[in-house]
Amino acid sequence: MALRGRFPYNKAAVLTDGGRTGRPRKEVIASRAFDYRISKPDEDIHLLVGHDYGQPLASRGAGTLDIKDSDEAVTLEATITEEMQQVSWVKDLLAAMTAGLIAGLSPGFRIPPERAVPNAEKVEEEDPALGTAIIRTIYAALLYEVSLVTRPAYPDTQVEARNWKPTEGGVLMPEHPRAGLNRTLNRWRA
Repeated sequence: MALRGRFPYNKAAVLTDGGRTGRPRKEVIASRAFDYRISKPDEDIHLLVGHDYGQPLASRGAGTLDIKDSDEAVTLEATITEEMQQVSWVKDLLAAMTAGLIAGLSPGFRIPPERAVPNAEKVEEEDPALGTAIIRTIYAALLYEVSLVTRPAYPDTQVEARNWKPTEGGVLMPEHPRAGLNRTLNRWRA
């Protein structure tokens, strides 16, 4: 089984609407902001459920996560091994994804110290013609993990599952789109 995901750059996320008395806060992650760790294959990056290191799905260190960076987006493909498919939180995650309850990604990162990377982020006022928010733009960040989440701050993210089954001769072929429906219907026959 494989999970594929995409986190687009240069999209504003509303982190808070400011409540009744505060100002809205938005965040934008600039193109290739995560490149430092992604471009180093020895840097381990994890795929998690809900930012919980107690619920890992895949990692580069385990050889089950392929993550790439481009000007447009971070893309990833995770192999969910047969052993991991037997783990309770993985079953729960896959059921929630099938139900459409989990469909987004959220990056877990840190901003590097100013002494190491000057101007890694910039905080500025939103154009008054557009609103009153404070906008934080991130130009360089240390990506440690990407999580599958219920409600991502960045709504344009996406994740999908692909179920692959072996056929004769050891060639992997995708399941027919109706295979899950057929299994469900057959389960309910007397």
